[in-house]
Amino acid sequence: MVRPACLVAAVGLQVSLTTGLAAQTVGIAVCDDFLKKYEACVTTNVPEAQRTMFKGQFDQMRKMWSDAAKNPSAKTTLEGTCKQSAEQMKTSMSSFGCTF
Repeated sequence: MVRPACLVAAVGLQVSLTTGLAAQTVGIAVCDDFLKKYEACVTTNVPEAQRTMFKGQFDQMRKMWSDAAKNPSAKTTLEGTCKQSAEQMKTSMSSFGCTF
């Protein structure tokens, strides 16, 4: 009896995690791909003492891009903005061993 309950709980957890991640996407592939890689870099390569600063920057960037993606006139330029940001961060984050 314990196994089915664990399975149900695990499935519920997987659904809630998937839903949470989907809610955090910008909706533009280039932006979402960059944010995914940037977040992975920060959580795995940046020293813990500096993570809070980088996490704050990440959260601001995601919110700004998400808000811009809701505006049809801004959405057209957002892909280029994300590409440019990815190139800039690629250079600045290389010192942490991050690759984008």
